[in-house]
Amino acid sequence: MNTTELFLIAMLIIVTIPYLIWRIGNTDYYAPLVVVQIIAGILLGPGILGAAFPEYYQFVFNTQVIQSLNGVAWWAVMLFVMIAGIELDLKKAWEHRRESSITAGLALGTPLIFGCVAAAGMATYAGWMGPHAKTWQFILGVGMACAVTALPILILLMEKLEILRQPIGQRILRYASLDDIAIWGVLAVILLDWTRVGRQVGFLLMFSVATVVFRKVMVKLQERDRWYVSLIWLAACSFAADWSGLHFMVGAFLSGAVMDARWFNQEKMDLLRHHVLLVIMPVFFLSTGLRTNWEVGGTAVFVAATVLLLASVSGKLAGIHLAGKILKWGPGEASIIGWLLQTKALILIIFVNILLDKGIVTSETFTALLLMAIASTMMTVPVVYPMLWGMNGMLCRAK
Repeated sequence: MNTTELFLIAMLIIVTIPYLIWRIGNTDYYAPLVVVQIIAGILLGPGILGAAFPEYYQFVFNTQVIQSLNGVAWWAVMLFVMIAGIELDLKKAWEHRRESSITAGLALGTPLIFGCVAAAGMATYAGWMGPHAKTWQFILGVGMACAVTALPILILLMEKLEILRQPIGQRILRYASLDDIAIWGVLAVILLDWTRVGRQVGFLLMFSVATVVFRKVMVKLQERDRWYVSLIWLAACSFAADWSGLHFMVGAFLSGAVMDARWFNQEKMDLLRHHVLLVIMPVFFLSTGLRTNWEVGGTAVFVAATVLLLASVSGKLAGIHLAGKILKWGPGEASIIGWLLQTKALILIIFVNILLDKGIVTSETFTALLLMAIASTMMTVPVVYPMLWGMNGMLCRAK
């Protein structure tokens, strides 16, 4: 078979298997389709499908096919990250800056500390730290991975729980938005390359100047033109960031972060996010699964994933409960907010893909973090739904 035919076989696998598992297994309560797609990516990777059927795996997922899939995956994740940047709403966070800064700071800082402790332990063993990493980069990178909140997935889950437009949902979005900014800021520090610092400073200066011009142009355009110009801006920023030694996904996030959501119709933006998730992000999930590795041993990877999951969840809940005591929240609020903010999935996967690209973590660490992201996200709805039901019951009784 030629490369085109093998690519289409791979695409058939990508779009069919996750959908059948999701629909036939009726997994939506604890594993939305996006989570099933991530799991399917791992199952189709070299550690499972490749180990069970090595000849078939090498036949379908050869070098040419993987290169083709990676190109689609890069564009998919750039679009997704740009949308995440556009949807940041820092005005609301500023209006409630005391509450937002305290909560977001503790929600990020506590699991970061817990994750750094776990990463420091991992760094003492061979096979976890990437070949190009300094110890502080590895510890900070893994620690930040434990602190990540996946804003796009959080929105999907809150829609499912029917709290997105309620006051508690809007509060959670404020906290997650501030943490999202901090996460990308820390990532930029981790990726700072002193051999190319001139390029990186030059990129930031050029980006600042270009942003002023870009924003002036965008406000004068009709909405239909803004969609096209935003894609040009996305490609340019991503290229410039990658050229400077940061990463194209950092540029993609910055390209969206400097755009105003009010420039675009909200329903169209929601549809774009939905269509990107439906049509091309599954390719990114598969390409992510193809990068998993179990060479240090399956047991070791699962142990590391468990330790990281405990650090992530316990750190997030501890930080949020402390914020709740400081701000005198009502009964049950801290637990609901804490469990929702520990949702990871997409943003964590994007984050650790960058760390793997830059040689800061190994494929084994990448796999452990991926398993942690899946577990933390699958826990969210089953844990939060009964809490919300109980809180609504208490409110009804109080009335």
